[in-house]
Amino acid sequence: MRVYLDNAATTPMDAEVMKVMCNVMENHFGNPSSIHAHGREARALIEKSRKIIASLLHTSPAEIFFTSSGTEADNMAIRCGMVDNNITHAITTRLEHHAVIHTFEAMEKAGTVKVSYLDVDDKGNIDFDQLENILQNNERSFVSLMHANNEIGILTDIVRVGDLCEQYNAVFHCDTVQTMGHYPHDLSKLKMHFLTCAAHKFHGPKGVGFLYINHKIKIKPLIYGGAQERNMRGGTENLYGIAGLAKAIEMAYADMEQHHVYIQGLKSYMIGQLQANIPGVLFNGEIDQDKSLYTVLNVSFPETDIADMLLFNLDIAGISASGGSACSSGTDIGSHVLTAIGASSTRPSVRFSFSKYNTKEEIDFVVGKLKELFTVKA
Repeated sequence: MRVYLDNAATTPMDAEVMKVMCNVMENHFGNPSSIHAHGREARALIEKSRKIIASLLHTSPAEIFFTSSGTEADNMAIRCGMVDNNITHAITTRLEHHAVIHTFEAMEKAGTVKVSYLDVDDKGNIDFDQLENILQNNERSFVSLMHANNEIGILTDIVRVGDLCEQYNAVFHCDTVQTMGHYPHDLSKLKMHFLTCAAHKFHGPKGVGFLYINHKIKIKPLIYGGAQERNMRGGTENLYGIAGLAKAIEMAYADMEQHHVYIQGLKSYMIGQLQANIPGVLFNGEIDQDKSLYTVLNVSFPETDIADMLLFNLDIAGISASGGSACSSGTDIGSHVLTAIGASSTRPSVRFSFSKYNTKEEIDFVVGKLKELFTVKA
């Protein structure tokens, strides 16, 4: 038996998504920038996909721009959003994805940006009083905060963040890579300037995502070359990827509530089974349903002599998951997220992440294998 519990890294593609993509690959091979019939057919597919996404997010198709990934979208939002609007101060946290943190680090090293990092508590919650204080004491800031953390699943109140950014004339970028397709996002109500997405996190294809750019903010391209994406991103569009993205998000929204209830049930069941079978087990981040991403569970196991080999042992046992531990020194290659929340560097941590394809039987199998490992080797 093999069990896949690494859906926060990537999800398996839906069969219906593959059908759509195969049809496009077989029958719509024209370059969308060409003016002949084949090109016009391809262009029509892209614009249809854009309209589907915009409709689900309650925004205008003119505010959706396709990219190669969430990483590219994050880079485009941050670099172009700051440089093209003459913003030199950024606010973020040490919990963000490396696509955000490393971009800010590179810009700060170049001397173009000053970055303020918000404090977080041991669950990963940000300090909203500190955020407001920093916003008050800077002329204009660029705020980059993810909706849900990809390692520990902590949810950020992005409505509250948006209200503060509006109050202090700040630009708000939100990385929604982990929540897009899992939670509804109404961009007619959310007060944000940029939002990023990657299709492969909700059973779509890898290599395609999108960036929402609010019409109130203007930026120049990150990638130059052609007039694609209304002169905003050079490069021939990933036509079948875009069609797959649109189908995947359409399917995700159609069954979102049902999948939320089902997957939350799996997560809650695994929490209970781990607590019942492995003494000393802890959880990184929040496990409260209202504060935690329902697809992610980060588990901190008791100290053991197999800590460095835990993921390897799980893989040998037929279980795919990810994780590690907090950094114990500046040279360690550990989790920057676990380090930021003050997690123990001696306890091994594993991120289990779920999808609609997982079952309780799989959870029982995983917990059984973990019980064997910690009974024999601990």
